Amino acid sequence: MDYTSLAREYIQVMHQMRNKSGQKKIHDSMHGEHFMLFYISMRKGSIIPSEISNEMGITSARIAAALNSLEAKGLITRRIDTEDRRRILVDLTEAGREYVKEHRDAIMKITINMLQYLGEEDATELIRIMKRLAERSPEE
Repeated sequence: MDYTSLAREYIQVMHQMRNKSGQKKIHDSMHGEHFMLFYISMRKGSIIPSEISNEMGITSARIAAALNSLEAKGLITRRIDTEDRRRILVDLTEAGREYVKEHRDAIMKITINMLQYLGEEDATELIRIMKRLAERSPEE
């Protein structure tokens, strides 16, 4: 089997998919401000910026810049922790919670449509393969 040719084809297909509107929305939801909002929304209660930084694997400076942007848009609030004044707590605003809900619904609709297009057998196989890939580091 020529894995080099398959790798080239895989990269080409991934590039084509990324340029599709629905796929781009799904991809973008797993990065940047969208990901931060989803991550914050999944937490019960406040979160500190370093938790977001650790989850995303990016610097605290980039987290601070994104949080500044989200705060300016009215999607989050930041406040000093009354129990430990060195810590900043981040919460979603009502507008932030609504934004996350609308975006999550849109992503779910796109994903359902994609899986329906594939049909039951191919959709199930796609998820099986993705789970298998998720279990293993690409470097292995």
